[in-house]
Amino acid sequence: MASWWPYILFSFFLMLNPCVCEVTENLEGGAEKGCEKRWIHIRKLPSKFNLDLLANCSEYEIFDDLCPYLANHGLGQKTHNRSHSWYRTDPSMLELIFHRRMLEYPCLTEDPASADAIYLPYYAGFDALRYLYGPEYNSSAEHGLQLFYFLQEDNPSIWNRHMGHDHFLVMARPAWDFSQPLDNDPPLWGTSFLELPHFFNVTALTLEARALPWQEHAVPYPTSFHPPNLALLDSWIQRVRRSKRSALALFAGGGGYSATPNIRRSIRSECDNNSTGNSSGYDKLCEAVDCSNGVCEHDPIRFMRPMLQASFCLQPPGDTPTRRSTFDGILAGCIPVFFEDLSAKSQYSWHFPEKEFEAFSVFIPKEEVVFRGLRILDVLQRIPRTRVRRMREKVLEMIPRVVYRKHNSSPGLRMKKDAFDLAIDGTLDKIQSRLQELDLVL
Repeated sequence: MASWWPYILFSFFLMLNPCVCEVTENLEGGAEKGCEKRWIHIRKLPSKFNLDLLANCSEYEIFDDLCPYLANHGLGQKTHNRSHSWYRTDPSMLELIFHRRMLEYPCLTEDPASADAIYLPYYAGFDALRYLYGPEYNSSAEHGLQLFYFLQEDNPSIWNRHMGHDHFLVMARPAWDFSQPLDNDPPLWGTSFLELPHFFNVTALTLEARALPWQEHAVPYPTSFHPPNLALLDSWIQRVRRSKRSALALFAGGGGYSATPNIRRSIRSECDNNSTGNSSGYDKLCEAVDCSNGVCEHDPIRFMRPMLQASFCLQPPGDTPTRRSTFDGILAGCIPVFFEDLSAKSQYSWHFPEKEFEAFSVFIPKEEVVFRGLRILDVLQRIPRTRVRRMREKVLEMIPRVVYRKHNSSPGLRMKKDAFDLAIDGTLDKIQSRLQELDLVL
């Protein structure tokens, strides 16, 4: 294991045992006035539910070594030494990123009885690895049981007050990975955490939700951009606004090489046959960035530069409907093109209001492309330039919503709500609504 690993462990020990001085300072400064119905209590969990799980970061051979991505409280290592905002962020670190940001949330309370919500700092995605890829594959129905038993045995009044309806946690994987039916024999893919009746009442923030979610709500994949102050965020947005869009469309991803008809195969075929521009005014009609075998995952330069030069970014579903690339593209001011509603419209309602969807994105049904021969580039070329400009401005407005700013960011930047802030707002509203519906509000 890398020699710097003990220092990371030490920093997380400090993180998991914070003082409450910041909370007290916030209250003295008048934050209490803005905390009505927004108080959150962070449940104190044994380290086996979070810190200890990080020690397994290099244990699973199917992955690259995950240990380097623990740096900077889950943001990963900087892309280069002089960078202030860009990191090699892995989406599986969302639980760490969220936990660190929770520690500076302005409406924390040490009293669970006065809290409007209870945050469980459980690293569910990390704990799932031993069931998904490790020796406990055949015990995947047990994922989460130890946590439930702890919540029942240690100060059970916190759980029993609303039977878990006011609890929430982050799960840095798609909900499908936690949705294996309990009666599967032999076990198939996934753990059964979200199928356990014990956790039916808990709100789970996942990278992707199922089609008819009750427990979970999707939140954005973390990108590689985590600005520490408002000036760096504004500077990036201005760079995006000035960028020359020399390509009509871009696809950054893998797949599309099989003989079986599918949307990625159709995209690759269309891009390969339309690589040069025409009278539309673009140098290229379509560009493809091959991200097969994960080569782009921790190297944002590979895809961000092409995205900055494209008007539209094609976001086809892959193994699951959603993609991190959706948020990378928005960060680059590249208008997203979706091929099914589950890719974003029915997922990220806290960050992408449904009524605004047509204002910043294009929808082309994948069936029309794959089976009826509809050409994606023809659809995009028919969109008037004036509308394209309006859509891009809307995308630029959305950039702060999909960014997870760096912890300890400047006061000016904290005034703009980012992906974390909107997730917390949505979670509190969801919990309050659920308690009212169930007539559990005292």
